[in-house]
Amino acid sequence: LCARTATAWDQKQEGAMADADDTEQFEQTDSGASGTYPMQAGLVRKNGYMVIKGRPCKVLDVSSSKTGKHGHAKCHFVAQDIFTGKKMEDLVPSSHNLSVPNVTRTDYQIIDCDEDGFCSLLLEDGTTKDDLKLPEKDTELCDDIRAKLEEEKADVIVSVLSSMGEELIVAFKDA
Repeated sequence: LCARTATAWDQKQEGAMADADDTEQFEQTDSGASGTYPMQAGLVRKNGYMVIKGRPCKVLDVSSSKTGKHGHAKCHFVAQDIFTGKKMEDLVPSSHNLSVPNVTRTDYQIIDCDEDGFCSLLLEDGTTKDDLKLPEKDTELCDDIRAKLEEEKADVIVSVLSSMGEELIVAFKDA
């Protein structure tokens, strides 16, 4: 076998590449917390949350089968995506872990809504959040929010559901 020895030129080139790689830039601004946490499948209940095919879902129905020839009881989940409304199913051994999304519901005062459906929401620190759109699939909710905003004296509070980096306006009420 032939062993290659590093020449001065090779060492100079490696040093130049290392210098370029030493400057790390971090452009992420989240807290670093995970969007999910593990839970044993047998402990997930109806109206709970779970992740199916990478999507956060609300569990509509759970059924369990008995232990079979290969020793695992299985849980059959029927769930609905909390953002798209699409129904999904999953079959998981009850002793195995599955991912449960961190789901939060936050109330904001809505200041204005443009014709494209983008809302201007007032945050607790006094700044505004302008990147959230009215839910297109729930036209009744959109129409009700727009009607309330047109009443000059009405303060409208919207509930925003957020999980795994997505957000959706799910309800509203008068302040």
